Amino acid sequence: MTRISRTSTKPLGTPTAAATIEMVAQRAGVSLSTVSRILNGTAVVSDSKKRAVEEAIEALDFVPNPMARGLAGGRTFSIGVITQAIDSPFYGVSLRGIEDELDKGGYSPLFMSAHWDAKLEARCVQTLRSRRVDGIIVLTGRLSDKALRASAKQLPVVVTGRDLKAPGLFAINFDNFGGGLLATRHLVNLGHRRIAFITGDAVHPDSTERLRGYRVGLEEAGLPFDPHLVVAGNYSEHSGMQAVEQLTRDGRAFTAIFAANDQMANGAALCLYRKGLRVPHDVSLIGFDDLPTSSFAVPPLSTVHQPAYEHGRVAASAMLQLIKGIRPEVVVPMPSLVVRESSAAITR
Repeated sequence: MTRISRTSTKPLGTPTAAATIEMVAQRAGVSLSTVSRILNGTAVVSDSKKRAVEEAIEALDFVPNPMARGLAGGRTFSIGVITQAIDSPFYGVSLRGIEDELDKGGYSPLFMSAHWDAKLEARCVQTLRSRRVDGIIVLTGRLSDKALRASAKQLPVVVTGRDLKAPGLFAINFDNFGGGLLATRHLVNLGHRRIAFITGDAVHPDSTERLRGYRVGLEEAGLPFDPHLVVAGNYSEHSGMQAVEQLTRDGRAFTAIFAANDQMANGAALCLYRKGLRVPHDVSLIGFDDLPTSSFAVPPLSTVHQPAYEHGRVAASAMLQLIKGIRPEVVVPMPSLVVRESSAAITR
């Protein structure tokens, strides 16, 4: 007669119970506090004990609980990151830089988008604090300096796109003025005298600084500033299209366009194409940021290189230093001109 085994009533596919820190301690033959301190990196133990714990972790396939570690050691090994749009071609690259650098230090990022909304940014800060993050990185944004200083009293804060000083806070800024000056000088040196400028959002410091670089570049060349050649954009491709539409509709004469970011430059190029204007034969075009896709545009886009990945990496490095109680020392890359086929010497 066939005997039916009763050794297990657990259905096939039922997950095995997760190993606990208590099981690791028992298997390694050490105390629970010793395992906890080894996981938190604060233990001073013999190599044999450390090896026993590591072998127990591997044998049991134990995965540490970051929140539990935070309760035991005062840290969760997570960093909140507030970006404005996770799907942004520029910020997406910055986020990868943050992620790679934090990983080297044993930390994980928690990403949130605020969509250029100060109230939503403030809500993101509160949400991340409730998750017990060890610090917050804010990529540009619209939070006031006062709000950032207040947050830095509670936990370390790194913010980009600002010139700001406060205890527990470190600000990183890019030379947007210098980048705007490089782009304008490039077009002037090609012989252009009627240079249109598509701005970014007027409340962004980076946008106002790029506009200032444009104005100074014209002034250096002895060219008058014509406010009719300055059209507002919002850093999106669609706003670049609208800006060119407005310039051509109003009959404003120009031979070159400086767009305050590559996305608007791409929109401008599409609108010029639809109007039968060739880049660079009829209109030279230059952007700002040097997105990974800009070298594959048709024609490839001249631009100001802003190393987004490096910006993210530098911001994360500054955060890791702040957490250790060290005043951050970082090197912010300078802007550089990238000349491609979208800009050329004037022929008329």
